Amino acid sequence: MTITPKTTIHTLLKEYPFLLDFLAGYHPEFKKLTNPVLRRTVGRMTTLDAVAEQGNVPLNQLMLDLAAQIEAKTGTRPDIADAPGVDTVDPARLEELAAIVGELHAGKTADEVKPRFEELIADVEATEIAAMEQKLIEGGVPADDVKRLCDVHVQVFADALEGHAAVSVPAGHPLDTFQRENRALLQVTASLRKVAEAIGEPPAPDAWGRLKTALASTVDRVAEINAHYLRKENQLFPYLEEHGVEGPSKVMWAIHDDVRALIKQARETIAADDAALSVSTCLALAKMADDMAAKEEKVLHPMAVDTLSDEEWAAIRAGEGEIGYAFISGVPAWPPADAAVGAGAAGAPAGPASPAGLLRLTTGGLTAEQLNLMLTVLPVDVQFVDEHDQVRFYSEGERIFPRSPGVIGRKVQNCHPPASVHKVQQIIDAFRAGDKSTAEFWIELGGKFLHIRYFAVRDADGAYRGVVETTQDVTGIRALEGQRRLLDW
Repeated sequence: MTITPKTTIHTLLKEYPFLLDFLAGYHPEFKKLTNPVLRRTVGRMTTLDAVAEQGNVPLNQLMLDLAAQIEAKTGTRPDIADAPGVDTVDPARLEELAAIVGELHAGKTADEVKPRFEELIADVEATEIAAMEQKLIEGGVPADDVKRLCDVHVQVFADALEGHAAVSVPAGHPLDTFQRENRALLQVTASLRKVAEAIGEPPAPDAWGRLKTALASTVDRVAEINAHYLRKENQLFPYLEEHGVEGPSKVMWAIHDDVRALIKQARETIAADDAALSVSTCLALAKMADDMAAKEEKVLHPMAVDTLSDEEWAAIRAGEGEIGYAFISGVPAWPPADAAVGAGAAGAPAGPASPAGLLRLTTGGLTAEQLNLMLTVLPVDVQFVDEHDQVRFYSEGERIFPRSPGVIGRKVQNCHPPASVHKVQQIIDAFRAGDKSTAEFWIELGGKFLHIRYFAVRDADGAYRGVVETTQDVTGIRALEGQRRLLDW
């Protein structure tokens, strides 16, 4: 075989099992590979470039050392090459994957096609699977048909974990909270199924009138799962992706959206008094939500607990409150105040580690160039005046009101005509005193409808730190009607 940056651990160890001991001793971070569950799951997707980044070791050196170890054991040195591109997809494999998609489209179940799919990916890198799927879409296969592979992907990983003990973590740990929410979800979906079945398929003549309200309220309870999904998507998935674990994130996010779509459809059909479609939709919703809970327990949680550090879990826990919880309340504090989990305990970062040299912001970080470019393309004029009433910044780009660099450092009162400066001063005085936090105006000028807003800026202690002024041409926004839910270029 040829070793590339995109060779997966699974492929490498299948071809050269003796490399397991070599990798475990190569770097302390790689000792996790001795866990068979981790190898059967994360190892299928984790590539050498991701492994090198995780261990903070030079990728080229890692590949050379692996090749040398293989040569020492087998007498033959494997080739080392750059990562293959999408255009190098094996046509025979692509044809086989297309055939599997065709069988799913024709009505076969995930269980029926799983053996063929498992055989296909046995020695294929995760990047090539993604490339093949993209090739199918580009070749005209509907994306919805390719998406049917989601359940097959997940089942392959679920089988690897069959019989594996449930993850056990302390109360308040993010995985413990996910598990508690899943248990509560199963109770809610059981209620939904019970009400739907009581209405019947086809609906009994008098059941719909009696149970419609109960069905609607139970769907609303199921909808609380959105907070659970949002925490996975925005808190857990980013950290897994930092370790090269992207497959489950993409698969599960797609199913989250399917659950959301069923919740929306259930609400619409109930409101339309379509009893038969309401019942079938609610039963499908209950099954899909239950299946996702099972996939989390069998696939996501074991992978996550074996992949992430205590520092990363502490950072995930620190951001949960921004999104909230589903079905449960009173989530215990974790980690304990006296726990030693590294830097993440005292002030957990809002996201995965960022490259050095960035301006650290409350959430994330940007280079000065990125911040400048971002403010330039916003369709809003932005100006900042500090607590001393001096203009410190204005955004570039297509401005509505002219500005020039000469205003920087100038008193804001001197930047307005005498007839209106008293209004500026009134706003600043109210902001500084804490009496007001916003002020807004709208005017028509040159055929445009302009929205002008002022926002008080205060620090964490509530002290006044200045004013942000924004001006936006909302002429086009005011004219919008209806909806545009699809890209229209």
